[in-house]
Amino acid sequence: MSPDLPPVVPSVTAELVAALSPRLRKRLDAGVTKLLARPVVRDGDTVRIAVDDDTDVELRAPGGTVTDADAIHCGCLLAPGCLHRAAAASAAPVAEDTPAPAEATETGEDTKTAAVEPDAATPGQRAAARAVFDAAAAVLEAGTDGAGAVLQAELLQAAHTARLAGLPRASAAAVSVVTGVRAARSADPAHRLTDLAGALCGVLGVAHRIPHTTGPGLTGLRGTVRQPYRPDGSLRLYGLFSEPVLTATGYAGAVTWTADADGRLYTVSDVAPGGPARATGAADRAVRVGDTALTHRELSRAGLAVSGATVSPTGRLGAGAGVRAVRASGAAWRAEPLDRLWTVPAAEQVARALGGGQDLLFLEVTLAGPVREATGDCVLADCAGLPLRLVTAHDDPALPYRDNLRLLAAAGDRRLRIVARLAPGPAPRALLLAAEHPTDPDARVDLGLDRLQHADLPKGAVAPRSRPAQAADEAPLHLLRRRVHQAVPGGRRVLAVAGSGPGDAARLRRLGLATAGDLLDDLHAAAADRSRDPFGRLLPADTDRFARAWLAAAVYTDAVERSLCAAAWGAAAPAVPVP
Repeated sequence: MSPDLPPVVPSVTAELVAALSPRLRKRLDAGVTKLLARPVVRDGDTVRIAVDDDTDVELRAPGGTVTDADAIHCGCLLAPGCLHRAAAASAAPVAEDTPAPAEATETGEDTKTAAVEPDAATPGQRAAARAVFDAAAAVLEAGTDGAGAVLQAELLQAAHTARLAGLPRASAAAVSVVTGVRAARSADPAHRLTDLAGALCGVLGVAHRIPHTTGPGLTGLRGTVRQPYRPDGSLRLYGLFSEPVLTATGYAGAVTWTADADGRLYTVSDVAPGGPARATGAADRAVRVGDTALTHRELSRAGLAVSGATVSPTGRLGAGAGVRAVRASGAAWRAEPLDRLWTVPAAEQVARALGGGQDLLFLEVTLAGPVREATGDCVLADCAGLPLRLVTAHDDPALPYRDNLRLLAAAGDRRLRIVARLAPGPAPRALLLAAEHPTDPDARVDLGLDRLQHADLPKGAVAPRSRPAQAADEAPLHLLRRRVHQAVPGGRRVLAVAGSGPGDAARLRRLGLATAGDLLDDLHAAAADRSRDPFGRLLPADTDRFARAWLAAAVYTDAVERSLCAAAWGAAAPAVPVP
């Protein structure tokens, strides 16, 4: 996937791949790889890829997105039925389909729905959900290593069908899987195996439940195309911090977090297709609220007075025509009203995050030095007597997270207020986003945007040598989690190896996790199940059974891990999440 190309809506990619002959479909993955290595030139709304010295592929993206198959043009002799058009669409980031006029906007006005949704899924919705499940199951069957452009296009086609059937949540979940698969196949630094496994679990879970759910539960499964923005009157906001956004789906930008006098959090975002340069540069762009000239970096330290505000359910501020905003004074983290965010006990904050609420943690910690883990360096800290590991929020070298973490580790025995994001796991762990300045308590550092220098450290501070992390005692749930994660890149064949499961399943039962042992046995049995016809030939694999066995194991693992995370932080056990 190339961030240099404009996003292409799912229906366009699906249409171009479906039009290829069987012979060209077999060559599509090689065509995508070849095209990604060719030079790209942008001229306004047109992007050109030089296929060779005489042939270009053009992607015309008025408004920044390719929304029609005719907008991808190739100059070769085989066009329009050539491989190059489908390869270009498959190499580009996936965009949202063009929203319908009746869908929600940021105006703050109530939008009228075209029709009242029935209490049960319609036949069309059940068929669309089945198509999404089957396409996602095929991707899981092949694993990311085998899920090439053709399987991706089939899942994008299912996503488009789901959206037309009124299932935007299933559609968005399917698209997220495709973008995750592309990131994995291109070795994108932003790719995370756990994120892709979660996306697969989400799309399979939603598609599986839609045909069998009624009432309010079905409304949530259907989802909304866009979050509705509701009027929220006048707001007085205080900047907290800004963080860069750089996703595996080809989007980049910045999000600035603010809070009102009651401690409610609001965000202002500027995220669009792009790469690391956009993520680092967006902080110096003006915020898109009213006509204020404040940049994201300035707003993170200042304040904002908003009238006619519109707010989404997640706290994102709208930028409708009726919104007015002017700069106001900010507040220090240790002054009211922001100080109250750090007075909430950590356990209560973690319980809120695990329950589906805001996942930001406002903590006061004492730094204790760096340690080395298999995934890289982290900083040990003490949080009210609780040992805590702080890790980088993003590994892309263009962002200063890692360098800043190493410098903070050299700050010595310092007590700092920080903002972090919960990283669920069997031990207390968080992604470090912002912190007080090591030598100036009235200043703070946005660790993904600002760069600390050695001069910012206390005099005489010397970077301590990181030591290996001690192995933490953890429940043997990792025996099941490992198999769940192995299936994502390797597919069924990885789990179908004879004799790979019984020992682990028996160990899980001996240690009291009988359900985990049963699920592991079921997963291996589903992976190894290949029937034969009367002539002894292997029949097609039962992708449905394997997908359901994997989904059950993934949901169970997630539920137990969340409970272990709550116990590690001393928080109340969360409700069991349903994908």
